[in-house]
Amino acid sequence: MKPAFFAFMGVLCLMPALRAQDDADSHKQKFFCGEVWDKAGNLAVTSQSFKKNLWDGYEISLGPARNSQGDDSVRCTAAIYNSAGRVVYRTTGYSVIFNEDLTGQDFDGDGKPEVVFQTDTGGGQHCCEAYNVISLFPKAHTLVDIDAPGAVDFEKDSQGRMVIWQRLPGPYGYTSMAAQPFAEKVSRVGEGKLVDATPQFCSRIFSDKNEDYRDWVATLTPESIKALKTTGAEDPNNEETVSALLSRALQHVFCRQFDAAMSDLNHWPEAGRKEMRAKFADSIKDNYPDFVVRLVDTKP
Repeated sequence: MKPAFFAFMGVLCLMPALRAQDDADSHKQKFFCGEVWDKAGNLAVTSQSFKKNLWDGYEISLGPARNSQGDDSVRCTAAIYNSAGRVVYRTTGYSVIFNEDLTGQDFDGDGKPEVVFQTDTGGGQHCCEAYNVISLFPKAHTLVDIDAPGAVDFEKDSQGRMVIWQRLPGPYGYTSMAAQPFAEKVSRVGEGKLVDATPQFCSRIFSDKNEDYRDWVATLTPESIKALKTTGAEDPNNEETVSALLSRALQHVFCRQFDAAMSDLNHWPEAGRKEMRAKFADSIKDNYPDFVVRLVDTKP
């Protein structure tokens, strides 16, 4: 392995945990093309082109796409070139970031470093963003694309394995976008895909260490549940309760605590419970088909 790679990895080894920073907050250490916002609402914009050497003769380039022809959804592009100067990987979107914090980390435990881009193909609407994790061994290929409809965090477990936390949405239509229900799904990378590991982390999720859990406890009081049942889910005064209830139920599903999820959903006002269950079932149907059957078939 080349000395340049050892130097590259030396910096990364100083990082005990990798928390994905909001985009513009980390511009000082990232190459990017397009428009990227931070939590404070600050906008960073660039149309520059960049190149950066990796290891083993690989190089990345990033900048405006030459053939976008006014189509904002493909206005930025990034590519990986091998030592012969051939493109071995390319991603294109509204904005593209080369993630220096995550590049060089081993995502799948094969002892080889990966390259990571962040690509927005949704025109900056935060609907269609993904972390693109590319392996260069034995030849360049996409290891996994990690969708990011909400925040995505990365950390190492006690054995040094990469752990990925995705904040995923629940059913739409019951709250404003600001109060959209979300829950955490935890994964590792294996055999070229994300492998669900959420149940291993549920004792941590349902504990005072988790801010969401503390919010659920504070929000879902007997008084707030009674108000929800009395005045209905449509009452704007109940939005916080609705969001917390659906979020906690979704988290129970991700933890495969299906009885607890059903118990939460049974707090919903009876008049609209059947419709809510159908929408909730639709949001989880791809990954939890057995619970979907139970959810739909059980009398409200």
